[in-house]
Amino acid sequence: MKKIMIAILCIGALFAGLSLSAAKTEDGVQTTCPVMDGRPINKSLYVDYEGKRIYVCCAACIEKVKADPKYYIKKMEEKGVKFEEIKKEKKN
Repeated sequence: MKKIMIAILCIGALFAGLSLSAAKTEDGVQTTCPVMDGRPINKSLYVDYEGKRIYVCCAACIEKVKADPKYYIKKMEEKGVKFEEIKKEKKN
């Protein structure tokens, strides 16, 4: 019984570790969608908010991020994601 419990705990820890690291690479670059955890991002789909670029996997996720960008920024920061900084364009 003890061996089964240890095996279950080890498997659970493995999956927990995978889900935490799935959002970023070793250097903190975003690789997965913050809305649909685990789905790879599409670099042509993103939301810019307060100088930070949030990549998503599909158009539906853009709307979800736009509805509450602070939530997704916080969620990503907790996972150690480093945001691509966006420079503001000068207005003439």
